[in-house]
Amino acid sequence: MKHIRRTFVGLFAGLGLSVAAADDVMTLDELLAGFGWDLETAEIRTEKVADGLYVLFGMGGNIGVSIGEDGVLIVDDQFPELIPKVNAAIEALGGGAVDYAVNTHWHFDHAEGNLALGPAGTKIVAHQNAREDMARGGVINMVIAKYGQQPYPEDALPVITFKDRMRLHYNGDQIDLVHAGPAHTTGDTAVIFRKHKAVHLGDVFNNLGYPFVDVDSGGDINGMIAFCQAILDELPKDAIVIPGHGEIVDYAALEAYVAMLTTVRDRIAAGIAEGKSLAEVGASNPTAGFEERYGNVAASLGFVNRVYTSLTK
Repeated sequence: MKHIRRTFVGLFAGLGLSVAAADDVMTLDELLAGFGWDLETAEIRTEKVADGLYVLFGMGGNIGVSIGEDGVLIVDDQFPELIPKVNAAIEALGGGAVDYAVNTHWHFDHAEGNLALGPAGTKIVAHQNAREDMARGGVINMVIAKYGQQPYPEDALPVITFKDRMRLHYNGDQIDLVHAGPAHTTGDTAVIFRKHKAVHLGDVFNNLGYPFVDVDSGGDINGMIAFCQAILDELPKDAIVIPGHGEIVDYAALEAYVAMLTTVRDRIAAGIAEGKSLAEVGASNPTAGFEERYGNVAASLGFVNRVYTSLTK
């Protein structure tokens, strides 16, 4: 099953783009075609985390699912075209209609399903900045491509928002929604399922390769590191970690991710202090030593670009 990105530069060939050619703002249809995504033929795969908690893998961000006596709560919702398949997967698990959908942030591959769920009566929850971004729309600069996300209509916007933290008591669990400052975007939410000792981190944690820091809409590499560390500080050592993309991992994998972010950030910051340009910093291979886990030099260039931009903006 394809996800939105294994790496940044790994998509150059598929999109037929170079950095210089990535200035045009693409429509969603153009972007999906570039990624090779076919929503019509996409399949939903289900993985059980624990009793009452599951993850659905499809096309876009991972969907967390809580099913119990109170109903169905999901975390992120992919695309409206996939909602019938998502509903079918939830029904197969014993659930009904989606009562609540938490958006971890405003990006299309995690929140576009709002367009189907909102009008159907699902109550949508997100950080207040994510709601503002969805209402306003804007250009998402992924380095290799720019996508113009359209403003969401009123019935697809979050109806419940929060500033720093919010707690839900649902399906016998204590579900904490935590915003620890700008990270992947300015409106990220980590969803902690306390009873299950699990967390869904959205795209603050990408388990498919190097992450994307949406600097143009307020994302920040220092904030991403601080956000992940803040969540680690709240989790037990045997916690289950659900990333925005990629397979479910454990506490140690999130620790290793924070170490990678910190090391690469420090190397790029040192290059900036020496007066190096973005090209010179990229040529210095600041991701050396992380190739096997996160991708080779070519795969890291989009990440290096966004970290450099974050530190010099």
